Amino acid sequence: MEKNKPKIFITRMLPERGLNLLFQNFGRENVKIYLGETPIPYEELLKEVLGMDALLCLLTDKIDEKVMELAGPQLKIIANYAVGFDNIDIAEATKRKIVVTNTPGVLTETTADLAWALLMASARRLGEGERLVRASQWAGWNPTLLLGVDIYGKTLGIFGMGRIGQAVARRAKGFNMRILYYDIQEQSLPKDLEATKVDKDTLLKESDFITIHCPLTRSTYHAFGLEEFKKMKRTACIINTSRGPVIDEEALVQALNKGLIFSAGLDVFEKEPEIHPDLLNCPNAILIPHLGSASVETRSRMAEIAAQNIIARLNGQIPPNTVNPEAL
Repeated sequence: MEKNKPKIFITRMLPERGLNLLFQNFGRENVKIYLGETPIPYEELLKEVLGMDALLCLLTDKIDEKVMELAGPQLKIIANYAVGFDNIDIAEATKRKIVVTNTPGVLTETTADLAWALLMASARRLGEGERLVRASQWAGWNPTLLLGVDIYGKTLGIFGMGRIGQAVARRAKGFNMRILYYDIQEQSLPKDLEATKVDKDTLLKESDFITIHCPLTRSTYHAFGLEEFKKMKRTACIINTSRGPVIDEEALVQALNKGLIFSAGLDVFEKEPEIHPDLLNCPNAILIPHLGSASVETRSRMAEIAAQNIIARLNGQIPPNTVNPEAL
């Protein structure tokens, strides 16, 4: 690495569009990338951040006081390759005048698409059907084989009506659905969205489908446990593309096995990449490996935004996606 030039560490290989921006601005020799296929071990992260001016990290990386302390006082920015940033100690970063940024907006439509894919797959038991075919156990058309539940004209409950929740609601209009939502914050919604705000109990009792789009906070941790599942319709499906710990997986296993709800579609889990072993054995659960933003276009744009945030900060400008402006 060249002396007197900013040094950047990236915790995982990213799409070329973002990397090329950093190479062009700071020189390839000043950008170091962890090339492992799994998250960088914490102890290795502590070694690699030493002397860095910028850190580009993922949700899977725990960025705490120790990481910031070992990086050194020259660390100016932590650019998270995600919309959420619960993996970073924001208060500690702010105290140290380290700017934290994220990649908002870009993955809204992509994640909404995936939420709908999970909703439809869960409703129509596509996971069970595909496993049946691949196991060569399908004996032919049968009038009672893998009967699912209809989507058109049903009630959709949205838990968290931010950008992604609203994008999911827009898609629901094409299915002529009644749209309910719950959010602890007041949201200014487009008039044509025709969504009704309700309390949590109403959402649970009246929704045929519940899709989760809230951030992970103290108030949303295990927001869906056994008591919540007991209030839901036995024909209801629950979808989660937000954060795994919003759902108590142990309670979800009980709900699925006891028939308290019809099915679940999960893109996120409590202790990723670990998944509750009993959940793996639930045939009425669609489980996918955190693919919410996994399209070529979206992941490339996320890398570009993270790089632009770093370029702005290291050039003495305010990054466009700063989440802790108090640090400036």
